[in-house]
Amino acid sequence: MSRSKVIIFISGNGSNLQNIINNIDNDFLKMDITAVVSNNPNAKGLVRAEEAGIETMIIDTSNKYIDELLTLINAYNIDLILLSGFMKILPKDFTDKFYGKIMNLHPSLLPKFKGLDTHKKVLASKEEYHGASVHFVTSKLDDGPVIIQGKTKILKSDNENTLRDRVHRIEHNIFPLAIKWFIEKHIKQVKDKCFFDNEELECPIEHLAD
Repeated sequence: MSRSKVIIFISGNGSNLQNIINNIDNDFLKMDITAVVSNNPNAKGLVRAEEAGIETMIIDTSNKYIDELLTLINAYNIDLILLSGFMKILPKDFTDKFYGKIMNLHPSLLPKFKGLDTHKKVLASKEEYHGASVHFVTSKLDDGPVIIQGKTKILKSDNENTLRDRVHRIEHNIFPLAIKWFIEKHIKQVKDKCFFDNEELECPIEHLAD
């Protein structure tokens, strides 16, 4: 079977990017990252990509950049686009064009706490659980059918930093799983629903965490 070709969008540290690279190196993910795209020229994730020998691209989201992206994506015949800490909303014409081929990792138990500062919001709301979700992308913020979630119980001693650390560990478990399912053709998006082995998921797959 031919290896899938993937582009990853980042804005920051790129710890999940590094985790994906590690999962490719240990042969858990049989795919190639053809490029890492960032709207932040100072993103540490760009350094991680360059150290792994992956092409990088910096986009200026204040200007028209979609044509540039389309040229890159079409040149490589990309199978999957991953949003990993990418802090911009992609325009509707882009998400429509690649419908069913874009997945996002979000640090909350969607549909709760869309957007930024999820750890702070969760603590302020006195939730019992926090976690992370991987979902197919639509044109709306942190929207689209959720594939898999992992959760952790919030402790009385928790603060934003301790929660962030635990959620990162969850992200490092669930994102590679969702990617593997996609490239092995187990999951797909149809009419804003997620199907696993042709069966509609009534709710996200729950990954057991702490």
